[in-house]
Amino acid sequence: MRFLIKLIPERDEFRVPYNHQYYLQGLIYRRIQRVNPDLSLRLHNPRVPKFFTYSLFMAEERRVDKGKPHFLGRGNGYFYFSTAVPEIAEAFVGGLLENPEVELWGEHFTVEEIKALYELEKLSGRKFITLSPIAVSTTRQVFGKPRTYDLSPTDPEFYEHIRENLIEKYTSLTGKPPGSGELEFKVILAKPKRFQVKPGIYQRAWHLFFRVKGDEDLLRVGYLTGFGEKNSIGFGMVKVDGKRRVKRTWKGGEGNRKGKDA
Repeated sequence: MRFLIKLIPERDEFRVPYNHQYYLQGLIYRRIQRVNPDLSLRLHNPRVPKFFTYSLFMAEERRVDKGKPHFLGRGNGYFYFSTAVPEIAEAFVGGLLENPEVELWGEHFTVEEIKALYELEKLSGRKFITLSPIAVSTTRQVFGKPRTYDLSPTDPEFYEHIRENLIEKYTSLTGKPPGSGELEFKVILAKPKRFQVKPGIYQRAWHLFFRVKGDEDLLRVGYLTGFGEKNSIGFGMVKVDGKRRVKRTWKGGEGNRKGKDA
C-alpha cells in the first residue's frame, strides 16, 4: 500500500532541513500510536521488522538557502509512505485524518489530502527511481575488531546484500522462501548522499536510477517496504519510472481535528 501525503504549510515559505528523516519517523510513530497503541508498541521493539518506508520530504517549489542546513520551500509540502502491512497503513492514515495538524522541525502544516496510489502488477524489467536513497552496509574485521562500512553501487556486495535483505523480509512476511530469489540490477545513474540519522551518527546512501529484473515476489517486497537497510528511518523508497496513478483520495477535512502534534 502506497500513499502520497500532501501538506499545506502555515507560512508561504518554509524551511526543510536536509537531515529530516528523523522528524518524519516521529510523525509516523505518533500517528500510529494515536490509533493503534499496541501496534506502535510492537514497532518500537528493535527486534521486530517494521515493513514500511517513506520518501524524503519535498516541496512544490524549492530554493537553496546558501550556506544553511536547509532548503526553502513554497507551495505544498509532500512525501510518500509505503508499507506491506495493511494494519500499519490503516493506523497511519487514520491518525493523519483524525489529527491533520502537523508540526515538523518547528514548521506547521495541515494535511490537505492523502492519495492511495495504484500498484503495478509486474515490476521485473522496469526502471526505478529512488524517492529516498538506498543504504547498504557490511561488517569487516579491522585489526581484529568489527567495523561497519557503507557500500556503494561499485561494490558487488551492494547488490547481494540488497537481495539477501529482500529474501529476509519476504520470508518474515509470508513464512516461506521466495520463488527463484534471483535479481539482476543495472544502475543507470548513481549519486551519493550523506545524512545524519542521529546526533553524531551518519549514513552514506545512494540516490539511484536503475533497472532490475528477476523474482517478482522480492521486487514487490522492495517496492512496498524499501530496498536496502534502515527503511523505517527513511531509506530505500523507490517509484517506477513513469506516470503516477491515483486509487483513492482522502481530504484532510474528513478527519476530526484534535490539535497539533505534541
